Amino acid sequence: MPSSIVDQAPDGSLRGAFLDRARRAVEGLCRQLDDAALHAAVAAPTDNAVLIAALRAAPDTALVSASDPLAEARLEGLRISERLLNQEGAPWSVQAVAAHLGITRQAVAKRVRSHRLLAVDIGRHGQAYPAWQFVRGGVLTGLEAALGALTEHDAWMQLSFFLGATPFLDDRSPLEALRAGDADAVLRAARRFTHQGGA
Repeated sequence: MPSSIVDQAPDGSLRGAFLDRARRAVEGLCRQLDDAALHAAVAAPTDNAVLIAALRAAPDTALVSASDPLAEARLEGLRISERLLNQEGAPWSVQAVAAHLGITRQAVAKRVRSHRLLAVDIGRHGQAYPAWQFVRGGVLTGLEAALGALTEHDAWMQLSFFLGATPFLDDRSPLEALRAGDADAVLRAARRFTHQGGA
Protein backbone atom coordinates (compact mmCIF):
# COMPACT_ATOMS: atom_id res chain seq x y z
CA MET A 1 0.00 0.00 0.00
CA PRO A 2 1.43 3.45 -0.86
CA SER A 3 2.68 5.30 2.20
CA SER A 4 0.53 8.32 1.23
CA ILE A 5 -2.61 6.30 1.92
CA VAL A 6 -1.35 5.41 5.37
CA ASP A 7 -0.37 9.03 6.00
CA GLN A 8 -3.93 10.13 5.27
CA ALA A 9 -5.35 7.86 7.97
CA PRO A 10 -6.61 9.64 11.10
CA ASP A 11 -3.84 8.14 13.24
CA GLY A 12 -1.26 7.64 10.48
CA SER A 13 -1.15 3.86 10.96
CA LEU A 14 -1.80 0.97 8.60
CA ARG A 15 -4.63 -0.19 10.85
CA GLY A 16 -6.10 3.30 10.79
CA ALA A 17 -5.86 3.39 7.00
CA PHE A 18 -7.70 0.10 6.76
CA LEU A 19 -10.45 1.21 9.15
CA ASP A 20 -10.83 4.52 7.30
CA ARG A 21 -11.23 2.85 3.90
CA ALA A 22 -13.42 0.07 5.27
CA ARG A 23 -15.69 2.64 6.94
CA ARG A 24 -16.10 4.51 3.65
CA ALA A 25 -16.81 1.25 1.85
CA VAL A 26 -19.50 0.27 4.37
CA GLU A 27 -21.07 3.74 4.21
CA GLY A 28 -21.21 3.48 0.43
CA LEU A 29 -22.67 0.00 0.68
CA CYS A 30 -25.33 1.22 3.08
CA ARG A 31 -26.42 3.94 0.64
CA GLN A 32 -26.93 1.33 -2.09
CA LEU A 33 -29.26 -0.92 -0.10
CA ASP A 34 -33.00 -0.53 0.19
CA ASP A 35 -34.82 -1.12 3.48
CA ALA A 36 -35.56 -4.78 2.72
CA ALA A 37 -31.90 -5.54 2.00
CA LEU A 38 -30.79 -3.64 5.11
CA HIS A 39 -33.30 -5.52 7.24
CA ALA A 40 -32.13 -8.87 5.88
CA ALA A 41 -28.48 -7.97 6.50
CA VAL A 42 -29.08 -6.76 10.06
CA ALA A 43 -30.94 -9.99 10.82
CA ALA A 44 -27.81 -12.05 10.03
CA PRO A 45 -26.46 -13.97 13.05
CA THR A 46 -22.91 -12.50 13.13
CA ASP A 47 -21.13 -9.29 12.15
CA ASN A 48 -19.32 -11.12 9.35
CA ALA A 49 -22.62 -12.47 8.07
CA VAL A 50 -24.06 -8.92 8.07
CA LEU A 51 -21.31 -7.81 5.67
CA ILE A 52 -21.69 -10.88 3.48
CA ALA A 53 -25.45 -10.39 3.19
CA ALA A 54 -25.01 -6.71 2.38
CA LEU A 55 -22.37 -7.37 -0.28
CA ARG A 56 -24.54 -10.00 -1.91
CA ALA A 57 -27.50 -7.60 -2.05
CA ALA A 58 -25.61 -4.54 -3.29
CA PRO A 59 -26.15 -3.52 -6.94
CA ASP A 60 -22.41 -2.85 -7.30
CA THR A 61 -21.67 -6.52 -6.59
CA ALA A 62 -22.01 -7.00 -10.34
CA LEU A 63 -19.12 -4.59 -10.86
CA VAL A 64 -16.99 -6.54 -8.38
CA SER A 65 -17.85 -9.79 -10.14
CA ALA A 66 -16.89 -8.33 -13.50
CA SER A 67 -13.41 -7.41 -12.26
CA ASP A 68 -13.05 -10.63 -10.26
CA PRO A 69 -14.98 -13.60 -11.71
CA LEU A 70 -14.49 -15.51 -8.43
CA ALA A 71 -15.89 -12.76 -6.20
CA GLU A 72 -19.37 -14.26 -6.02
CA ALA A 73 -17.94 -17.71 -5.28
CA ARG A 74 -15.83 -16.27 -2.47
CA LEU A 75 -18.85 -14.53 -0.96
CA GLU A 76 -20.83 -17.74 -1.18
CA GLY A 77 -17.99 -19.64 0.48
CA LEU A 78 -17.91 -17.13 3.33
CA ARG A 79 -21.67 -17.37 3.73
CA ILE A 80 -21.56 -21.16 3.92
CA SER A 81 -18.69 -21.07 6.43
CA GLU A 82 -20.59 -18.63 8.65
CA ARG A 83 -23.72 -20.77 8.50
CA LEU A 84 -21.84 -23.96 9.35
CA LEU A 85 -19.96 -22.42 12.22
CA ASN A 86 -23.07 -20.90 13.81
CA GLN A 87 -25.61 -23.59 12.88
CA GLU A 88 -25.86 -25.04 16.38
CA GLY A 89 -25.06 -21.93 18.38
CA ALA A 90 -22.22 -19.43 18.50
CA PRO A 91 -18.81 -21.12 18.51
CA TRP A 92 -16.76 -21.21 21.67
CA SER A 93 -13.40 -19.57 22.29
CA VAL A 94 -10.42 -21.56 23.52
CA GLN A 95 -10.85 -19.92 26.92
CA ALA A 96 -14.45 -21.15 27.15
CA VAL A 97 -13.43 -24.66 26.11
CA ALA A 98 -10.61 -24.77 28.66
CA ALA A 99 -12.96 -23.64 31.43
CA HIS A 100 -15.63 -26.16 30.42
CA LEU A 101 -13.21 -29.08 30.35
CA GLY A 102 -11.18 -27.93 33.35
CA ILE A 103 -7.90 -27.99 31.43
CA THR A 104 -5.36 -25.47 30.17
CA ARG A 105 -5.46 -23.77 26.79
CA GLN A 106 -2.37 -25.78 25.86
CA ALA A 107 -4.21 -28.99 26.70
CA VAL A 108 -7.11 -27.86 24.50
CA ALA A 109 -4.71 -27.33 21.60
CA LYS A 110 -3.23 -30.78 22.21
CA ARG A 111 -6.69 -32.34 22.00
CA VAL A 112 -7.29 -30.59 18.69
CA ARG A 113 -3.96 -31.84 17.30
CA SER A 114 -4.75 -35.39 18.43
CA HIS A 115 -8.20 -35.22 16.79
CA ARG A 116 -10.15 -35.31 20.05
CA LEU A 117 -11.77 -31.90 19.57
CA LEU A 118 -12.93 -30.01 16.48
CA ALA A 119 -11.62 -26.49 15.89
CA VAL A 120 -11.71 -24.50 12.67
CA ASP A 121 -9.31 -21.74 11.68
CA ILE A 122 -10.87 -18.28 11.51
CA GLY A 123 -7.88 -16.23 10.39
CA ARG A 124 -6.04 -13.89 12.72
CA HIS A 125 -8.53 -14.62 15.50
CA GLY A 126 -7.16 -18.14 15.80
CA GLN A 127 -9.62 -20.99 16.07
CA ALA A 128 -13.30 -21.40 16.84
CA TYR A 129 -14.79 -24.45 18.52
CA PRO A 130 -18.27 -25.51 17.32
CA ALA A 131 -20.58 -25.35 20.33
CA TRP A 132 -22.51 -28.54 19.58
CA GLN A 133 -19.56 -30.82 20.46
CA PHE A 134 -19.76 -29.85 24.14
CA VAL A 135 -22.18 -31.36 26.63
CA ARG A 136 -22.48 -31.20 30.39
CA GLY A 137 -19.26 -32.53 31.86
CA GLY A 138 -17.29 -32.92 28.64
CA VAL A 139 -17.76 -33.63 24.95
CA LEU A 140 -20.39 -35.47 22.98
CA THR A 141 -20.02 -39.24 23.23
CA GLY A 142 -18.62 -40.70 20.02
CA LEU A 143 -17.10 -37.43 18.82
CA GLU A 144 -13.47 -38.43 19.35
CA ALA A 145 -13.79 -41.75 17.52
CA ALA A 146 -15.50 -40.09 14.56
CA LEU A 147 -12.87 -37.35 14.41
CA GLY A 148 -10.19 -40.04 14.43
CA ALA A 149 -11.74 -41.51 11.29
CA LEU A 150 -11.83 -38.13 9.53
CA THR A 151 -8.18 -37.13 9.81
CA GLU A 152 -7.70 -37.08 6.03
CA HIS A 153 -10.13 -34.14 5.84
CA ASP A 154 -9.56 -30.59 7.01
CA ALA A 155 -11.55 -29.16 9.89
CA TRP A 156 -14.11 -27.40 7.68
CA MET A 157 -14.85 -30.65 5.85
CA GLN A 158 -15.18 -32.42 9.20
CA LEU A 159 -17.63 -29.75 10.36
CA SER A 160 -19.63 -30.22 7.17
CA PHE A 161 -19.70 -33.98 7.77
CA PHE A 162 -21.16 -33.68 11.27
CA LEU A 163 -23.88 -31.23 10.26
CA GLY A 164 -24.96 -32.66 6.91
CA ALA A 165 -27.65 -35.31 6.45
CA THR A 166 -26.26 -38.53 5.00
CA PRO A 167 -27.83 -41.68 3.54
CA PHE A 168 -25.34 -43.65 5.67
CA LEU A 169 -27.45 -42.63 8.69
CA ASP A 170 -30.96 -42.80 7.19
CA ASP A 171 -30.71 -39.14 6.11
CA ARG A 172 -29.89 -37.94 9.61
CA SER A 173 -26.83 -35.82 10.28
CA PRO A 174 -24.00 -37.45 12.24
CA LEU A 175 -24.66 -34.89 14.97
CA GLU A 176 -28.27 -36.05 15.24
CA ALA A 177 -27.11 -39.65 15.37
CA LEU A 178 -24.54 -38.93 18.09
CA ARG A 179 -27.18 -37.16 20.15
CA ALA A 180 -29.39 -40.24 19.75
CA GLY A 181 -26.59 -42.46 21.06
CA ASP A 182 -25.69 -44.05 17.70
CA ALA A 183 -21.93 -43.55 18.03
CA ASP A 184 -21.03 -46.82 16.28
CA ALA A 185 -23.16 -45.91 13.26
CA VAL A 186 -21.53 -42.47 13.10
CA LEU A 187 -18.07 -44.05 13.19
CA ARG A 188 -19.01 -46.30 10.26
CA ALA A 189 -20.39 -43.29 8.38
CA ALA A 190 -17.18 -41.34 9.03
CA ARG A 191 -15.09 -44.18 7.65
CA ARG A 192 -17.26 -44.40 4.54
CA PHE A 193 -17.10 -40.60 4.15
CA THR A 194 -13.32 -40.79 4.20
CA HIS A 195 -13.07 -43.77 1.86
CA GLN A 196 -15.36 -42.07 -0.64
CA GLY A 197 -13.41 -38.82 -0.52
CA GLY A 198 -16.09 -36.84 1.26
CA ALA A 199 -18.63 -37.52 -1.45
